[in-house]
Amino acid sequence: MKNGMIECSVCHSKLVSPTTRGVSRAYDRHKSRVSSKQRALNVFLVVGDCVLVGFQPILVYMSKVDGRFMFSPISVNFLTEAAKVLFAVVMLFFQARNQKVGEKPLLSISTFMQAARNNVLLAVPALLYAINNYLKFIMQLYFNPATVKMLSNLKVLVIAVLLKFIMRRRFSVIQWEALALLLIGISVNQLRSLPEGTTALGLPVSTGAYIYTLIFVTVPSLASVYNEYALKSQYETSIYLQNLFLYGYGAIFNFAAILGTAVIKGPSSFDILQGHSKATMLLIFNNAAQGILSSFFFKYADTILKKYSSTVATIFTGIASAALFGHTLTMNFILGISIVFISMHQFFSPLSKVKDEQQNGKLELVDYQDNHRSKESFINMAAGANEESLCWI
Repeated sequence: MKNGMIECSVCHSKLVSPTTRGVSRAYDRHKSRVSSKQRALNVFLVVGDCVLVGFQPILVYMSKVDGRFMFSPISVNFLTEAAKVLFAVVMLFFQARNQKVGEKPLLSISTFMQAARNNVLLAVPALLYAINNYLKFIMQLYFNPATVKMLSNLKVLVIAVLLKFIMRRRFSVIQWEALALLLIGISVNQLRSLPEGTTALGLPVSTGAYIYTLIFVTVPSLASVYNEYALKSQYETSIYLQNLFLYGYGAIFNFAAILGTAVIKGPSSFDILQGHSKATMLLIFNNAAQGILSSFFFKYADTILKKYSSTVATIFTGIASAALFGHTLTMNFILGISIVFISMHQFFSPLSKVKDEQQNGKLELVDYQDNHRSKESFINMAAGANEESLCWI
C-alpha cells in the first residue's frame, strides 16, 4: 500500500484503500465478471464435490456392522489426514520441478519455515475439522445417509452469518430468502425422521441427536470460514504447501486422540488398522479426495458455493441409499429436496445479486480516513486475495 492506494498483484489496477464495506462490494462486483476459465474451474469443483460428498455417507453406512462400527473412527480420520499429507508432498515436489527460472524455490528450508510461520493459523481449522470428522460417524448412528446430508445443509445458513460478520460479505434480500427456503426444505424432510425407542449417552434420542446436530452444524461452519480466511490471507503461498501444513496439523490432532484413546482403553486400541475393511479403505480415499477438493474451493472459489454444491449431492445420496439399503424415499424427502433446489437456483440467480453503488467509476468509500490504517491487513486479505482468486487461471 502506498499513499493510500492498493495495487492488485495480478491485474495491477489501483484503488483507494477501501473500508470493509467497499471490500464487500468489490467482491460482489468481481463475482459478476468471472472469467470463462474460472467458471470451468467452478463447474469441475462442483461436479467433483457432488460425487465425493454423495458417496461419503453411503460408505460410512456400509462400514457399519450390525449398526455399529468395528473400527475406531479416529483411526479413519488419522489415515485420511496421512493420505492427504502424502498427496500434498507429491504435488509439492511435482510443482517444484516445474518452477520457472528466477522463482523462489519451494523446497528450500527458508521458504518452508517462512510459510510455516505465516500459515500457523491453519492449525485452528485443522482442529475443528478433526472434531467434525468424528461427529460424521456419530451422526450416522442416529440418521440414515440421506438425512445426514440434509442436516449438513444447515451449515449454509451458519456460514452465511459468519461470512457477514467476520468477512463483511454482503447478501441481498433475495439471497437471505433463498437461505430461509433452504431451512424450510430441510425441515420438511426431517418430519418423522428420528428413530423411536433409541437412546444415546443416556439421553432420549431426540435430545442426543439435536445436541450432536447443533455441534455438527456449528463446528465445520466455523472451520470453513476460518479456513477460507487463512488460505486467502496467504494467497501467494503454494496451495500444496498450505495443504501440507493444514493436513499435518490434522494428522497430529488425530494421532493425539488415538494416544488418548489408548491410554483410556488400553494398548490394544492403538492398532489403527483394527476392524477395517474394503469399505473403510474406500471411505478413507473418498474423505481424502473430498478434503483436497475443499481446499481448492476455499482458496480459488467460495465457501457458499462449496456448501451449495454439497446440497446437490443430497438427491444422489437419497436415491443411492434407497437402491442399496432399501431406505424409503418419502414424500417429505421429495418435497424437501425440491425446495432445496429452488433455494439454490434463487440464491445464484443474477436477479439476486447485490446492487453496487458507483460514483465516477469508483467504489463508495465510507469513513476512509478513520479506517484505512486499521483495516489494511484485512483489506490485503479480502480484496487482494479474492481478486486474485477470480483472476486465477
